[in-house]
Amino acid sequence: MKKIFIVLAVLFFTKAYTQQHNFSDKYVVPSDTLVQQKLAHWQDMKFGLLMHWGTYSQWGIVESWSICPEDEGWTQRRGPYAADYFNYLKAYENLQTTFNPTKFNPEKWAAAAKDAGMKYVVFTTKHHDGFCMFDTKETDYKITSSKTSFSSNPKANVTKEIFNAFRKDSLMIGAYFSKPDWHCPYYWWPYFPPKDRNVNYDPKKYPDKWNEFKNYTYNQIKELMTGYGNVDILWLDGGWVRPLSTIDSSVDWQKEITYNQDIDMPKIAKMARTYQPGLLVVDRTVSGEYENYVTPEQTIPAEPLAHPWESCITMGDSWSYVPNDHYKSTNELIHLLLKIISRGGNLLLNIGPSPEGDFSDTAYSRLKEIGEWMKLHSQAVYNTVPLAPYQENNIIYLQSKDKKIMYAYVLSDSNTDVLLSNNIVLHLTVKAIKKITLLDAPKEKIYWKITNDGIQLQTPSKLQNKSAGKYAVAFKINFTQ
Repeated sequence: MKKIFIVLAVLFFTKAYTQQHNFSDKYVVPSDTLVQQKLAHWQDMKFGLLMHWGTYSQWGIVESWSICPEDEGWTQRRGPYAADYFNYLKAYENLQTTFNPTKFNPEKWAAAAKDAGMKYVVFTTKHHDGFCMFDTKETDYKITSSKTSFSSNPKANVTKEIFNAFRKDSLMIGAYFSKPDWHCPYYWWPYFPPKDRNVNYDPKKYPDKWNEFKNYTYNQIKELMTGYGNVDILWLDGGWVRPLSTIDSSVDWQKEITYNQDIDMPKIAKMARTYQPGLLVVDRTVSGEYENYVTPEQTIPAEPLAHPWESCITMGDSWSYVPNDHYKSTNELIHLLLKIISRGGNLLLNIGPSPEGDFSDTAYSRLKEIGEWMKLHSQAVYNTVPLAPYQENNIIYLQSKDKKIMYAYVLSDSNTDVLLSNNIVLHLTVKAIKKITLLDAPKEKIYWKITNDGIQLQTPSKLQNKSAGKYAVAFKINFTQ
């Protein structure tokens, strides 16, 4: 297989921090049959929800990165404490005491996600700053600590509440967990000041300190695997925590990794799957046995990849809550979904909850509109696989898993309404066609002709140059093989 990053096309740039991903030829097919089965099921789900949420939402800033002493755009400090790093860090960590999301209602989130057609959720149980959104016994830097305003609330263990609510609505459950922990004294040892995102001491020189961090990480993941019901995905972020031997020197951010930060993934994965059989482990950017699917950020590939993948993309401009964030239109979001699944991937769409514990009205509106569209098009979204040529201008191609049905989506332009021309040519090869149906107008008769170029469709006069539907309309083609 060729180096897949060659065909990777950047879809767009946003203000959200994007971690460069390397798509190498080192993907390892899971040997565990239970993992294989869950992975195949997950690939059929197509659409999931990612949520970045923590104390940082109170300042409306990028999650975690402002406490990282790197001179990058997303790490810049702002506000009254910005001039002094250590005062800023103290104020940032003190956000724990004022975090009080009294509007937190995970059932409302789950219902909105389900109605939008989402089939799985990935929630940030802990981001790089180390603040735990679950009731860990390893640190007091957590939402259930008596230091945290929300700790007296009966729903204080938000991870458990979120997992239970989404599981009740039949969504797969994913636990985002940051491998680096910038609050943990075994990762950023207070003896030394932090220098960058990496561990601030040499693990080879201080093996006992590193072993303490390995145990800390292992114990926290064990807590998540044993106290929070069935978990389907362990989504591990912070790819600089990795064995030195796995570094890809062609990737800029990996060039800065100078220490061996091996946390013993074989031991962690074995433990996790003992409690959660068939668990998908996603050790992001660390190619090999423990990256069961790859996760490009804010990008989609130009062609299908040879292994399972998921694009994680923000609904707004930021991963975490920012007041008055700019949200992508429903038109754009549905087009993203279709482009991604036409290449065989899943869309993991991120929404950042507010410090009060709710989504913005705009986010709910987008989910509702997506859900209304999905009611007509779900059969041409779930359980589909790529169909060459995948996309031509404003037409996207898909097919059913059994390859007995083809789907051709016609995308709208900048307007939300899809205007169909008199004749549409689909560059697909078929011997004979049984029936063609426009899912958005199933009672309308569709006429077709098979030509050397493919399938020529004649649009019903009632629909010519008029709105046939919103965002994207789908032709369903039943054919004879």
